[in-house]
Amino acid sequence: MPSDKEHETLPQPDPEGLTEPTVINVAVDTPALPGLLTSLPVPLRWLILLALSFAISSGLFLAHIPGALLLGPMVAAILVATNGARLSVHRYPYIVAHSLIGCIIARSIDLGTLATVAKDWPVFVSIVLAIIAASSLLGYLMAKAEILPGTTAIWGTSAGAASAMVLMAEAHGGDPRLVAFMQYLRVAFVATGASLMAAFVFNIEGGAAQPIVWFPETDWLDLGLTLAAAIAAAVVGARLKMPAGTMLLPLVATTVLHVMGYITLQLPEWLLALGYGVIGWRIGLSFTRRILRHAAGALPQIVGSILVLMGFSGGLAFLLWSLHGIDPLTAYLATSPGGLDSIAIIAATTPVDMSFIMALQTMRLILIILIGPTISDFVARRVAKG
Repeated sequence: MPSDKEHETLPQPDPEGLTEPTVINVAVDTPALPGLLTSLPVPLRWLILLALSFAISSGLFLAHIPGALLLGPMVAAILVATNGARLSVHRYPYIVAHSLIGCIIARSIDLGTLATVAKDWPVFVSIVLAIIAASSLLGYLMAKAEILPGTTAIWGTSAGAASAMVLMAEAHGGDPRLVAFMQYLRVAFVATGASLMAAFVFNIEGGAAQPIVWFPETDWLDLGLTLAAAIAAAVVGARLKMPAGTMLLPLVATTVLHVMGYITLQLPEWLLALGYGVIGWRIGLSFTRRILRHAAGALPQIVGSILVLMGFSGGLAFLLWSLHGIDPLTAYLATSPGGLDSIAIIAATTPVDMSFIMALQTMRLILIILIGPTISDFVARRVAKG
């Protein structure tokens, strides 16, 4: 007779993905459903996951959905995981994917960005700290209302790069599945809002977006040096068991080498697609029906927090325009709470101050990575005290 309880497997926290997840059984009051993929050979399950990932990513990409290369594999992995696939991503590809995220952030930091930050640093710091404070307050309120656990709520509402926030959450005790759900929903809202503001409020006609070259001409020496530096730093971070060290140390190492001119960061799109895919699979394969139900139940509050944060950032943009004479569209894009890549694409196709936008967005990302763990721990303690 079928059981009236579904036993789901939940991975224990594994900050750096260095060990295979320890599995515990959790009984959930729901009718047991047979896993459609359980009886299939493992290679066939991986083939199904790969085909689904490609199909969903392609659809999202053609629809111009931000983060399509990560969202596609993650959605595909959720579908197969909740239908009995029982697959997992090995720790070594996951560590390499971590290091690529660090390189992506490092690529956005150059001497021009640093010069812009140095010139207007009081304004930049004030704006960034205000956005971080607002997102942290929203996370605290969601944790206090028991909508989400403390650390998960903080990382889920943090206005940083979505992929980086998911990795930081995993390293600091948050649930990366719910954080990914919240972060990429925010990215979609912010990117859509920024596009609509540019088109209908500022009457800007977007130029043709630069087409993506999946297999560009590649300097293989630079690519080798980039990967060698990133992976070596990631290995050090893993050995030292630093929280998110497999992303943060490659970020620091490649930034220093890049800014000092020792290496030219080579990150071809095909390589980034592989890295995003690995991260998306790792997150998606750990989803369960219970997690999906919880995310759906918290959806109204999550959407509300996103809209509040977007409104607050719009207010900061108004202050930049009225007090400092910053072009209003430049101010709006600069203060938009992520994601950096989608804002960069919109900025590249509109007449705005690109260096100002990227400098403020980059500073926000770096600061939230640096102080996010402290905020997360503080909020968790406050919530625990009641």
